[in-house]
Amino acid sequence: MFDILFTHPDFLVINKHPNVSVHKDDGDTMLLQEVGKVSDDSQLYLVHRLDKMTSGILLLARNAQAASELSQAFAHRDVEKFYLALGSKKPKKKQGLISGDMERSRRSSWKLIASQHSPAVTQFFSAAAQPGERLFLCKPHTGKTHQIRVALKSIGSAIVGDPIYNTSNESDRGYLHAFALKFVYSGEAFQFVCDPRGKEYLGLKWNDDAVSQSIELWLEPWSLSWPSVKK
Repeated sequence: MFDILFTHPDFLVINKHPNVSVHKDDGDTMLLQEVGKVSDDSQLYLVHRLDKMTSGILLLARNAQAASELSQAFAHRDVEKFYLALGSKKPKKKQGLISGDMERSRRSSWKLIASQHSPAVTQFFSAAAQPGERLFLCKPHTGKTHQIRVALKSIGSAIVGDPIYNTSNESDRGYLHAFALKFVYSGEAFQFVCDPRGKEYLGLKWNDDAVSQSIELWLEPWSLSWPSVKK
């Protein structure tokens, strides 16, 4: 269900496994309660969210004051977030910026539209993967629901195994992983990376040779040459 990656007096960093809900739904056990049993916290606070499909780094506050400070850092876009994804087709472009408003589509899905009133903004690089697939490193600058899943579909490369945006593509999981996080808390800089390779429960495709070689080059994603984006 999860691994604890780092313990701080005010927060925990966990690796959420795929297909684990952050909220109690569909009869799922409550993730925060399960983490609290291991960390001896009677109450933990959700600072940001990951989709049920998405694995990787999730930050949990251990007290209300930390929750407020960390939530504000996310709200003010002071937290650098990086995701890995596997797309199921060759994208319309190999790197760049995807920006547009998101609106409700069918059932529980969203779609990207051309207007820019309150846009979802995602930067990305991509690299070779298995034939017919593409590896993406995504840096979202906003925190919209399904943002990366919708962004990659909009450039013609919906995520491998995504049950909502790529229904005809079956895999051992939906291949979106919260890879790295960088932020400042109480004047101290923190950076975390959760490498999905070598962990069978995080998916087999991360270990493909071409994919693994690119992940190796991206282990400090904040150090890459990301073009500046207006906040």
